[in-house]
Amino acid sequence: MIIRTAGIEDIDQLEFLFDEYRSFYGKKTDRNKGRKFLTSRIENNESEIYICELKDKTLAGFVQLYPYFSSTNLKRLWMLNDLFVKPLHRGKGISVELIERAQKLAKETNAHALMLETGKDNNIGNKLYPKTGFKLYGDVNFYEWLNPENSK
Repeated sequence: MIIRTAGIEDIDQLEFLFDEYRSFYGKKTDRNKGRKFLTSRIENNESEIYICELKDKTLAGFVQLYPYFSSTNLKRLWMLNDLFVKPLHRGKGISVELIERAQKLAKETNAHALMLETGKDNNIGNKLYPKTGFKLYGDVNFYEWLNPENSK
């Protein structure tokens, strides 16, 4: 298996992974919208997507990162927003390899940090992330404002 950057040529397979990932989080399946979303991220260089490609050229998982910036640290940050490995391929170290590639990106871009958010009930993630060097950050309150226009 190899971990590499996803390109437009990977969209046909990536849209299935992405849809499965979104379904895992309780979102309604919509491969067409997911495909458009991913295509836009890649074409507009708005995210970094790394994929795990197996010997048979199928994709086993992906990680997607978004850039943002810290004014107080005067540095870039990366948000590890999406991490998914097909259930059939879990337990083989793919998630760790995808995270390590994300960490390499943070180093390559001289980023201050690599951040992520996960649910308190994500038992797999909450065991995985500390193993890969992440520390639980409990010094701030996380707030969210949902745009009421998007709930229509």
